[in-house]
Amino acid sequence: MIAKINSIKNYIGKDVIIRGWVYNVRSSGKIIFLQMRDGSGFIQAVVSQSDVPSKVWNDAKNLTIESSVIVSGTVTKHPRLEQYELQVKDIQIIQISEEFPIGKKEHGPDFLLDLRHLWLRSPKQWAIQRVRNTVINATYEWMNENGFIKIDAPILTPAACEGTTTLFEIDYFDIGKAYLSQSGQLYIEAAIMSHGRVFDFGPTFRAEKSKTRRHLTEFWMMDAEMAFCDHEENMQIQEQLISHIVKRCLEKNQQELKILKRNTERLEKTVPPFLRMTHAEAVKKLRQLGSDIKEDDDLGGDDETMLTERLEKPIFIERYPAKVKAFYMKRDPKNPELALCSDLLAPEGFGEIIGGSQREDDYNTLLTRINENNLPVEAFNWYLDLRKYGSVPHSGFGYGLERLVGWICGVKHIRETIPFPRLLNRITP
Repeated sequence: MIAKINSIKNYIGKDVIIRGWVYNVRSSGKIIFLQMRDGSGFIQAVVSQSDVPSKVWNDAKNLTIESSVIVSGTVTKHPRLEQYELQVKDIQIIQISEEFPIGKKEHGPDFLLDLRHLWLRSPKQWAIQRVRNTVINATYEWMNENGFIKIDAPILTPAACEGTTTLFEIDYFDIGKAYLSQSGQLYIEAAIMSHGRVFDFGPTFRAEKSKTRRHLTEFWMMDAEMAFCDHEENMQIQEQLISHIVKRCLEKNQQELKILKRNTERLEKTVPPFLRMTHAEAVKKLRQLGSDIKEDDDLGGDDETMLTERLEKPIFIERYPAKVKAFYMKRDPKNPELALCSDLLAPEGFGEIIGGSQREDDYNTLLTRINENNLPVEAFNWYLDLRKYGSVPHSGFGYGLERLVGWICGVKHIRETIPFPRLLNRITP
C-alpha cells in the first residue's frame, strides 16, 4: 500500500510503501537510519541488519544524501516521542545521488541563492513554501466567502500606478514604451462598478534599487477593491482577512511552524480589532524612541521595526501626509493635508504587510492630482472615465505575499519566502 508521510499515523502496525528522497543518513553499528521525505512530510526509516536481506542492507549502506528511493516496511510509533517510524523491509533505489553540494555546515546567502533550486529541499525552505501555499489558499477562501470575485489585471501597462521612478520599461512593438506592472489596483478598480467587490493576485515588479531585507524586484501582490466602502470599513475588511489567514496557518501548518521554531503566541492574538495609530501619533512615538523622523516623512523600515517590535498584534498607521502617498488616495475632509489611507504593520518588528486607502472618486479632483504628480493624462483617461460614469465612494488595499509569509513564518529576509527570488543583483537561477 502506497502511503503519504503526512498520513502515516493512520497505518500503525501496517506495511506501507513510501516513495521519496533520503535527505540524511546516519548509522549506529548494525542499524542505519534514513531520514526521508516524500513532499508531504518527513519520517525516519530504520534499517536493521538482522531483519533484512543482505542486499537490502548493502543498498542502505550505499545510499547518499538526496538519493531517490522506494522503501517498504512496517509503520511503528516512536517509543518516546510523538513521532512515527518505518521499520524497513525492502529498498528499491531509483537513483544514487551525486555528492550533494549543500552540506550541514553554515553556508553564506549567496552560495545558497546560487543553489536555490536545491536549497528549496531543506526542511526550513519546505516549511516556508507550505505556509505560503496556505496563505494563498486562505486568501481565496475568504474572498470567495465574502462576495469578492477574481479579476485579472494586466502585467503590461502604459503608465505607472504609484510612481515613475520604479518602473521596468520595455519596447512594445510599434506602439512605444510599456512597463511591467507595479500593481493591479487601478485596473481592478474598473471592475467594481460591474461586480462590487473584486480582487486580483499576481506578480508585480518594482525597479527601485533597494537591497533591504524587505524588498524584492519581483513579488506577488493581492489587491482588493470594494465599491460603496469607506476608509473605516476598508480597515475592518483587512482585519478580517488577515485574521482568517493566520487562523488557517495555525490550523494547517503546525508541523511547518515547529520546523521553523516559530513561537506562535503572538500569532494566536491576531484577532480583530487590531491596534490603531495616526501617522502624527506614530511620529511622536518614534521621536520618543529616538528616531529623527519629521512630521511629513513616510515611515522607513527602521521606523516600522521600532514601532512594532514589542507589539503583540498588528497595528494600522493611518492618515499619512498626502504629499508622501499616491495620487489616487482621497483626502481627509477634516484635514485636506492628510490622506484617508493606512498601512498595516505586523508585530515583532516585521513592518508593513498591507497598504490601503479610500480612493478619490471625484473626476476633477483626480485630474488635478494626476497633473500635480506630472503623470501623463492621456495614459489615465480610462481611469478618469471611471469617475464620469456612475462613480461611487470606494476603497481598496493590497498585501505583499512575501512580507505576509515572512511574518507568519518568523523569517526576517523575504528572499526566503518566494521560490526563486529576484533581487537587485540576482536574476538566477
